[in-house]
Amino acid sequence: MANTYKTITPQQAKRIMETEECLILDVREEDEYIIEHIENAELLTLATINEKNAAEVIPSKDTLLLVYCRSGKRSHTASHMLAQLGYTRVHDFGGIIDWPYELTWE
Repeated sequence: MANTYKTITPQQAKRIMETEECLILDVREEDEYIIEHIENAELLTLATINEKNAAEVIPSKDTLLLVYCRSGKRSHTASHMLAQLGYTRVHDFGGIIDWPYELTWE
């Protein structure tokens, strides 16, 4: 069976962030990330997702991953790619434009 990922709402993602150990992945471009991002999010741009780069950012294949982008298109693609690379707990929560909570910047 092919590895899959789960689509969740921003509200579900926020609840997970508050209650579970997870890694928040921002798959937008670096210039977008610098302008604003979700607090504690790690940048792993969609264009750079491969086995080596993912392994540098993600501690293990079983890490709970929460993936987002700007509108949800790149997070969908990235979540699929990460699942295909063997990551087992991938959750796509769409785009930052739908994130109703606080953001931070560098």
